[in-house]
Amino acid sequence: MLLSMPGVILMNKIDVQKEVNPHFKSVWISKKPYNILRGGRNSFKSSVIALKLVFMMLLYIMTKRKANVVIIRKVANTIRDSVFLKIQWALGKFFILDQFSCTVSPFKITHKKTGSTFYFYGQDDFQKLKSNDIGNIIAVWVEEAAEFNSAEEFDQMKATFMRQKPVDAKQVQFFYSYNPPRNPYHWINEWTNELEGHKDYLIHSSSYKDDALGFVTEQMIDEINRIKENDYDYYLYLYEGLPVGFQDNVYNVETFRKIIDLPSDDYVTAIFYSLDGGHAQSATTVLCLGLTAKQKVVLLDTYYYSPAGKSVKLAPSQLSTEVHKFISKTLEDERWKNARVVNRTIDSAEAALRNQYYLDHQIRWHPVAKKDKQTMIDFATNLFAQGRFYYLDTENNKVFYEEHKHYRYKEGTVDTDSPVVIKEDDHTCDAFEYFCVDNAAVLGIAV
Repeated sequence: MLLSMPGVILMNKIDVQKEVNPHFKSVWISKKPYNILRGGRNSFKSSVIALKLVFMMLLYIMTKRKANVVIIRKVANTIRDSVFLKIQWALGKFFILDQFSCTVSPFKITHKKTGSTFYFYGQDDFQKLKSNDIGNIIAVWVEEAAEFNSAEEFDQMKATFMRQKPVDAKQVQFFYSYNPPRNPYHWINEWTNELEGHKDYLIHSSSYKDDALGFVTEQMIDEINRIKENDYDYYLYLYEGLPVGFQDNVYNVETFRKIIDLPSDDYVTAIFYSLDGGHAQSATTVLCLGLTAKQKVVLLDTYYYSPAGKSVKLAPSQLSTEVHKFISKTLEDERWKNARVVNRTIDSAEAALRNQYYLDHQIRWHPVAKKDKQTMIDFATNLFAQGRFYYLDTENNKVFYEEHKHYRYKEGTVDTDSPVVIKEDDHTCDAFEYFCVDNAAVLGIAV
């Protein structure tokens, strides 16, 4: 049978054909040096790679040989909650996790008897990575490969690790996994397309539709269908892994739900504030957002100050007072008075107002850890596409709707590898993106 592994002990404990979908047959048996797995969310490509890497190491461990595997992500602080846990999961599937010791400083998972090790690195510390002469490397896995800047970064990795294979190994096998970016002109989409048919590369595509073993749960399907109904293009990108491209408009305002008042059967449980600060000619806005018991996000109120056309602009001390008045007023609203403030998010570049506000009111705003612009847009789009965003139909909130409706990419940049948004009248857009990025875990959104 295709996925059976004759001669290997432990096979009475794991039936690989029940763990690896038939769609991934070519990946499991691949002997090619380079294997690129692209696919939408819930395609389980990362799980397949993790299982294969464990199996590859097992073949060495059983004959008391040492074998090492290197696993790389762009940003080191994402390792713990992703690939580190995924390899532990795969070892558990083979019923051998107890044969390994796991450490987090540095991130390593080591076989106690042979010393065979899974090494985890962030590519953002590549100099340290290059200087580590690990040896006996049988495989390298680059997870979320689209986060990297260019294929040249992969070439550096190849040069670093290819020479460190075991003496009796033919090659170091490389695996790259990623969700295709929405932009068809993104470098990784073009790079992968150019490699189609190359004798040394396996290019594998997958989506949740390729699940024949029932890994995609009913809850997952409900979520997928909700996004499919609300924003079909976003569904194609997120779940089918298709680079659908961009429209001129950044956001699909058809996914915004206007309401006159809060529903009587769903109350606000948490309050969030998000601030985008302006400068001499730029507006300052604060969004007051509520999260309801049914996990809806509601724009409750908006503060907006524009200095345009004013001969005397508000100083940071005056803005601090204005913002505090707005927050105090919104917190007194009887419709959500019992909700607690969970977070106050601010543009990380807005140090003057942040410091002034703490001086005046002894309250700290949390500076958002900004990502690249398109990634922040994707966080907001994910929330909109889930059909969970509502806004109260008030005079103050009109600016939010109007700015998002007119938020566009610059002409001539949509069909390029770097679409650029028009940075005019986008203050509520920025503030909402900060809110989504800074509170992604609480809101249950991801990209």
